[in-house]
Amino acid sequence: MEELLLRLLQEYGYIILFVWSIMEGELGLIMAGIMAYAGQMHWGGAVLVAALGGFTGDQLYFYVGRSCRRFIHRKMRTQRRKFALAHLLLKRYGWPLVFVQRYLYGMRTVIPMAIGLTRFSARKFAIINFCSALVWSYLTISLAYLFGQELLLIVHWTKAHFYLALPLAGAIAGCFYLLMRRATRRAADRPGARKGGASRKIPGIPSR
Repeated sequence: MEELLLRLLQEYGYIILFVWSIMEGELGLIMAGIMAYAGQMHWGGAVLVAALGGFTGDQLYFYVGRSCRRFIHRKMRTQRRKFALAHLLLKRYGWPLVFVQRYLYGMRTVIPMAIGLTRFSARKFAIINFCSALVWSYLTISLAYLFGQELLLIVHWTKAHFYLALPLAGAIAGCFYLLMRRATRRAADRPGARKGGASRKIPGIPSR
């Protein structure tokens, strides 16, 4: 299985990286940085492909919010707090939120969709989004490239001690989840973030 994965990465590495970047996964960029360090991928090409993938993903989410309002309202039934937090962050910080939103774990798909629901300029979003994706790609892949040897040692250690690595990864993921859940709950419970009753409405997000 490992040999098959390595062969696929060597043959279709840039395609896999592009698709992975659309889904906003740093793991794919870290792998690309390690492969660039090992001479199996061109560093500059990996940075550009990952940036284009990240840019494409957020543009898709933005236009889902702008064009598919019924879908968003259905999604809001299960992620109301995240949409409330996204709106409050946009109202408070404005365009810088577009630049940093890809670093906000648990919010990276919700924020572009929530911005798409507003009157935020599509052209302005695209420009800021591309700059953000380029910086995100450059920093992540470059750091993985610079620390390639250390990361390879971690990979080898993880393979040899998976019984320790898996619980540790689960604990870290659980902490991120609990922190994000607490933040979204506080945002949604602020005065003005919602109004009583089953028909509560998030400010700035139009009803049907």
